Parts: sequence; C-alpha cells; structure tokens
Amino acid sequence: MSVKRIGVLTSGGDAPGMNAAVRSVVRTALFHGIECYGVRRGYNGLISGDLIKLDEKKISHIINRGGTVLYTARSKEFMTEEGQQKAVSTCKFLGLDGIIAIGGDGTFRGARALSKYGINVICIPATIDNDISCTNYSIGFDTAANTAIECIDRLRDTMQSHERCSVVEVMGRNAGFLAMYVGLAVGATAVLVPEKPLDFEKDVIEKIRQARFNGFTHYMIVVAEGSACASDIAARIKSSIDLDPRVTVLGHIQRGGVPTGRDRVNATKMGFMAVELLLAGKTNRIVCTDNGNYTDVDIDEGLSKERRIQEMEVNVLAAMTGI
Repeated sequence: MSVKRIGVLTSGGDAPGMNAAVRSVVRTALFHGIECYGVRRGYNGLISGDLIKLDEKKISHIINRGGTVLYTARSKEFMTEEGQQKAVSTCKFLGLDGIIAIGGDGTFRGARALSKYGINVICIPATIDNDISCTNYSIGFDTAANTAIECIDRLRDTMQSHERCSVVEVMGRNAGFLAMYVGLAVGATAVLVPEKPLDFEKDVIEKIRQARFNGFTHYMIVVAEGSACASDIAARIKSSIDLDPRVTVLGHIQRGGVPTGRDRVNATKMGFMAVELLLAGKTNRIVCTDNGNYTDVDIDEGLSKERRIQEMEVNVLAAMTGI
C-alpha cells in the first residue's frame, strides 16, 4: 500500500505521553517521506475538517509536555452513522491514506467505525487507567501513578504528625489497576478496587485494627473511584470505630504533568510502530506491549479481551496489609 499522507489524532481523556506519541508519529512519517496532519479535537476534528500540517518545527519540544497539543474531545456526533460518514468524507477529500488514533477503548471503537468505511486505521493505547485489555501497558499510566504516589507520600507526613486516618480516592474509571499499583507503592493500610467485592468489616475496619495492634496510629486507605466514594468510606469508618478520617480526592491532577521517562519512551516506540504498520499495509490494528515486546492485534480482538488484576498483586497486597 502506498502511503503519502496520514492524519494523527488524540481522543478521549488526555494522558501524559500523548504528545510524545504524536511527535514520534510525525518524525517517523517525515523520515519515510510521508506528509502528516494533526487532527484537532479528536473525531470532532475529522467531522469539521479541523486539521493542521505538522512538521519538525511544530512538534519540537513537546516530548516533555503533558496533555495533548492536538486537544481532545468526546464526540457525540461521531457516534452516529451520519457523523462517521462526514469524517470519512474528510479523509477521502484530503487524501489521507491512514489515521493513527491515540487514546483508550472509546477511541479504538471510533477507529473501528472508520475502518468499516475503508479508512486505514492504527491505534495507540493511551489512558492513565491502564485498562486496555490487549496490552500490558498504556501511555500515561506511569506518570499518573507517580503523581498519585507523590501526593499520598505528602499526605502521609501530615497524617502521621496528627495520628489520623486518610481516605484517598484515585482515578481509574471502572478499573482498579491504578489504585492497586499506587496502594502497593505507598504501603497503604487498605486498597479498595472494583474488581473485588467490598467486605467493609474485613477489607477496611479489620485492617485498621490490625495496623493499630502493630503499633501504628495513622492509616492510609486508597480507594479506586470505580469501587466506592471516598466520602462514603470515610463516613462508614467514623460510624464503625469513631475514627475521623480526612478525605482527599486526587481527581484530574493525576492526568496532567510532565510525563515520566517510561511514558515518553513507550509513546515514542508505539508511535514509530504505528507508522510502520501502515507502511506494511496493515489496518484496523492496535499497537500493544506483551511482556516487554511490542506487537499488534486486530481492533475487534483487542476490544473483546478482558483484563484482570494479576493474582500475584492481590496476594502481595494481602501480605503487605497483614490480613
């Protein structure tokens, strides 16, 4: 397949490292003599024709920037057949030989829709939730995790000084990968994730009691947003054992900031591979990592898989929290 002109977009929630992926796509395309256009505001930009030609100057010094220079949005119009046909018309009118879409599962479903109309698409996983089932790693997860860890470490200082309990809510949508990772890293008293049904007495109260028996007078409870509301957990703790927890919802602070080296390097490798896949004549693919190796899978196959928290992480957490 001859590839002369491609588009790149970011869609859904922003993730640190998206800019590094965009930069890699552009530089790899230019290396092969391919024109590259940035589609602004995700699939909305394809519908409206909001594109900008990208060259080395436009993508210089963005590898260390959080967010996305192409902006991002969730497009309700693109969910309709009419909206999809408008996006396809833009691709054909501008002579785009392929679209590289950077984002999460919603972004992948959008790319799959374009593929059904004959548009060549390659997807790059980028979400702090790290919940893309077909890949071990998604761009943005490492930065988000380290941001949450730094914040909780700071909270722990004041919790220890005042001998208090802190309930911290981290992002992750309906997945607990971020909360589990952060909880292990900060030595949390308890970690609540949506993948595990909550037994409040066993999973929270008994863990606090066990920590007290072990001589601790401060307690850190990490809650995944898809598992429970931090305020509700705090209220139940106060009602059960008359402890007055402080609630912190980290929120969107986890999605911003300078991307870590790991996110920058993974994004760069994935961006490079995405262009190479288009040059090889492949379409409807997701760039993936599999135990350190970079590979690709069909979008339909990738979206059909289910990702689960590793049993080892559950066992390690059980041992670290003393129950």
